[in-house]
Amino acid sequence: MTAPRGNTVDGVLRRSARRTPRATALRYADRVWSYAELDEAVSAAAHVLAARGLAPGDRVAAYGHNSDAYLIGFLACSRAGLIHVPVNQNLTGAGLGHILTSSGSSLVLADPALAGHLPDGTDLLPLRDTDDSLLALLADAPPYDGPEPAPEATAQLLYTSGTTALPKGAMMSHRALVHAYTSALHTLGLSAQDRPLHTLPLYHSAQMHVFLLPYLAVGADNTVLDKPDPETVLSLVE
Repeated sequence: MTAPRGNTVDGVLRRSARRTPRATALRYADRVWSYAELDEAVSAAAHVLAARGLAPGDRVAAYGHNSDAYLIGFLACSRAGLIHVPVNQNLTGAGLGHILTSSGSSLVLADPALAGHLPDGTDLLPLRDTDDSLLALLADAPPYDGPEPAPEATAQLLYTSGTTALPKGAMMSHRALVHAYTSALHTLGLSAQDRPLHTLPLYHSAQMHVFLLPYLAVGADNTVLDKPDPETVLSLVE
């Protein structure tokens, strides 16, 4: 694969993997990923998605709790030129159906525990915890060798909360998101020596785009939790 472009979301991880391949990138549950391992997993996941017949510009919804698989799914969509559609993990019924229909999502990456809330006939790929999940399929998948998205291409559809009207999707380009990461780095003073703990939902723009991706950009050692459980958070901080 060619050198990463400066203004693509997956390029953020690829540059860190080239700079510090053996450094720890991500911890989740009992799994620890180095930057090189995480980059390889993203490439394999992008191949899995492309092998399902998805083409650049197709929309892929993500309906799950925080996990390493959730992050890999997002970055794999970015690498394959797919448009990632994060969905509030608490949505069910009409609210969930509206976002899936409005976004035109061709596939849903979902936690198995949430899959029962999806409309009948939904094309589903479990994120984790099953033998046919995205995480399980990585071991046998070759690296992705498809085209790289342009910086101006849409990377994500971020939906509003829908408190005053039906949720509406904001079209976020690769370039816009990478520029947001640069702003976060400078404004918050993030560094590779930090040990950030990510507990807020990754479907939300702040946790994913203000903290986790910028910290991956600088090469920090990141820990992700399913949820902000106070006892676990305090134990890890200590």
